[in-house]
Amino acid sequence: MPSPGPEVLRAESASSVQPDAPAPANKPAAPVLEAPPPGELPSPDSLKRLDFRGGEPQVPIGLMQGRREVRFSPKGRMRLRFGGEAERILEAPAGSMWTVRVTDGTAAELSARIQLEELPFADKEGLAEVQARWQARGVAVRAHVLGVLYGIAGKVIDNRRYLLLVDEELTPKQATERQAELLRQFGVRTTLFEEVRTPSRAILELRDEAGNVVGLAQDNLNAETLDGAGFDVRQVEHDVGYDNHGFEDRSFRGTLQLSVDRHGTLAVVNVVKLEELLKGLVPSEIYARAHPEALKAQAVTARGEVLAKVGIKHLADPYLLCSEQHCAVYRGRTGEAASTSAAVEATRGEGLFSSDGKLVDSVYSAMCGGHTEDNDVVWGGPPNPSLRGRPDLIGPAEGLPTPGALAEYLQAELPAACRLSTFARAGKYRWEKRFTVEQVNALTTHLGVGPVHALSLGERGVSGRARTLTVAGERGVTQVRGELNIRRLFGMLNSSMALLEEERDAEGHLNGWRFRGGGWGHGVGMCQTGAIGRAEAGQRYQDILRFYFNGAEVAPIY
Repeated sequence: MPSPGPEVLRAESASSVQPDAPAPANKPAAPVLEAPPPGELPSPDSLKRLDFRGGEPQVPIGLMQGRREVRFSPKGRMRLRFGGEAERILEAPAGSMWTVRVTDGTAAELSARIQLEELPFADKEGLAEVQARWQARGVAVRAHVLGVLYGIAGKVIDNRRYLLLVDEELTPKQATERQAELLRQFGVRTTLFEEVRTPSRAILELRDEAGNVVGLAQDNLNAETLDGAGFDVRQVEHDVGYDNHGFEDRSFRGTLQLSVDRHGTLAVVNVVKLEELLKGLVPSEIYARAHPEALKAQAVTARGEVLAKVGIKHLADPYLLCSEQHCAVYRGRTGEAASTSAAVEATRGEGLFSSDGKLVDSVYSAMCGGHTEDNDVVWGGPPNPSLRGRPDLIGPAEGLPTPGALAEYLQAELPAACRLSTFARAGKYRWEKRFTVEQVNALTTHLGVGPVHALSLGERGVSGRARTLTVAGERGVTQVRGELNIRRLFGMLNSSMALLEEERDAEGHLNGWRFRGGGWGHGVGMCQTGAIGRAEAGQRYQDILRFYFNGAEVAPIY
């Protein structure tokens, strides 16, 4: 026998559906049954894949998680599907207000492995080398392939890479303790690679505006508007962990997935077309008042960055990307601006491709300080031909100092694109930051070298950015490797394009250290402020991207 259709509830007002109340005499006691619309109810796991129907990817992006309750309102007529064994559908009018609340939530059981290295998928020799290095240290390791190989409209996207993991499955608490041990032994900072052993579970209550429980769902609810009008979501949490942390009512295109997260609480996921995602993302990455050609360059790089992150992040979460700084700041329709939306439309479906036809990992940073950096200096691994550091000057460079003489370079008046931009900020182009001895001792306690008496930066790249920091203390010496690790050690230092100088009092006693540096961010790929400067100097977005990505060409992906 064919299976019956879904149970359909029609909620024409906030209080029209009350399952526990007796049915009025003029209404049927049972709800009406209708055939289901095409498609299946997505599970949390299905949100880990892009939907390519129509040629344009639809991206599941996490708006927030860890919530006990969320309120939302459809901007058009809504169809809401309940997760569980029996599919049930509720339909409701535009403007109705709904609350989803978590009950009986159980957190996922996670296992963790320590990630030691990350290498490009093509670098088999490099993988063998680092495996041998760690095994010689007495650490058993295993290789893991992260990322996906997929196609869009005939274009092949391949973001696979190797992770070198410690071959020991641990609880998250055990893994943290093991990380500290590896840091003490080898002076390396590591990350955690988490996997779900037992999925989280929860019952989700759907309540109408009067507070009545309209229905219960197992693990997820999926809401769509029939005309594609989207949703308003109340009190979206943003900038978690930053000074401007807060809550804001926001409006979103696409559909909403309300799903149990890894903590057994509620995650809100916006499934949205990539171009619509970019309209809410690009204004958060660059000044919306910037030159139109710079905005187009940003739209193309952001599109490539989203596609490059598919299958790489949030492996234990019910979405592919988050809407925070960790992935890409996204405020939905609330954050859109006419100028950046025009840039997204003007570059619709375009990405950057290298000479061998591969999609470029089109990374960017706020301000390069006059010189971009090689990817291998910042992140390790083999050199990427599209991500080579070079002087970011408008005009001839003959006779000008280079980062090889960093002290002179930082003091020179250079025709750098990011300095000449009307959006340049002097405190980002050149800066100083001081740390007392007490502050440095507090920041380096976990390194186990005791009170610090010497610091030095080394292994500099073509931009002068350092990738090693040697820390000498009363109980020993260690080294912090990696541009980002150095910056994190000092509370997110502006960049590692810096000189590190001792500061002493009149008697010669050490008071602390001073960083004198340039740039804001890692410096690889496109300099955003420099892109504005180049656009203001008359360059088109294709020329800007060709410069920053070593001859890469703009071409349509879909």
